[in-house]
Amino acid sequence: MITVSVDVMGGDFGPEVAIPGVAKSLDRYPELRFQLYGIEEKCKPILDQFPKLKNASEFHHCDVAVRMDDKPSKALRHGRWRSSMWRSIEAVKNGEADVCVSAGNTGALMAMARFCLRTMANIERPAIAAIWPTLRGESIVLDVGATVGADAQQLIDFSMMGAAMARALFEIDRPTVGLLNIGVEEIKGQEEVKEAGRIIKASDLPGMNYRGFVEGDDLGKGTVDVVVTEGFSGNIALKAAEGTARQIGEYLRSAMSRTWMARLGYLMAKSAFDRLREKMDPNKVNGGVFLGLNGVVIKSHGGTDADGFAAAVDVAHDMARNNLISKIENDLKIFHARMPVNGELVEENQG
Repeated sequence: MITVSVDVMGGDFGPEVAIPGVAKSLDRYPELRFQLYGIEEKCKPILDQFPKLKNASEFHHCDVAVRMDDKPSKALRHGRWRSSMWRSIEAVKNGEADVCVSAGNTGALMAMARFCLRTMANIERPAIAAIWPTLRGESIVLDVGATVGADAQQLIDFSMMGAAMARALFEIDRPTVGLLNIGVEEIKGQEEVKEAGRIIKASDLPGMNYRGFVEGDDLGKGTVDVVVTEGFSGNIALKAAEGTARQIGEYLRSAMSRTWMARLGYLMAKSAFDRLREKMDPNKVNGGVFLGLNGVVIKSHGGTDADGFAAAVDVAHDMARNNLISKIENDLKIFHARMPVNGELVEENQG
């Protein structure tokens, strides 16, 4: 049995989307149980419409809901201990839930998660990992906005955390990992990226297959299972990809409605266009994962629908079922046991 704590008030639509989304995920994974946190008068009428979910969950009334435009500092001051966001995170800390899901304010959610759960040993900064649709299927990209800038050690940490998530999500033994750079040649890029690449290569960690540098167009190709970058570049790449998907969608809609011949062609190829629309739908790969904390927090898109929120809960299920935290802790232990010194492994120096 896996227990998921849910900030029902988070997102643009709150319980109107979150509760039906949780119900959809429960249909797919009947073993799930839920701790739901929200304002009772707004949530109970909706929850009553889903008797199966009501029987599989426990509802907790909260006095405060963090707004989407609240600054993280304000959310911490007024929402600590009392808000649906805080209490859903705290449920993970207290062992009442295995993983937390919220569609709320990203900055507030990260601030509360860091304050409540704290970062793991040997991890200086957490990261947000996004599931990225590619020509091969799906990849993981991190960091997509938790922190701006990263030194070599932080990029190494992101690599290990991303690889652990790939093993949990994709169930592969040695996911391929690449560092995002302006070229694939080892002489190109910032010193932090080059240093991180050198150390990862020397470490030869058993939990990942390091493939070197990758470029921006490799994100869509799916060249590697995990693409690692710092939060500023990662967030720009994420927003650019989402904007491009919407742009292409608008182009197609405009072209298909321009003439009666175009409309006829659309009807004849409707199934193909439906598959394309599904591939480009961000709700299908919804659910950013906060990595590097002593607990798992999943961030859903704030403007998602019930299907998208259900996808985020599905990610939560996979992370808990496949013991993401244990995988990250094990990888960190192995790395620090063989931390490269002057380009050589510690084990070799000691031998």
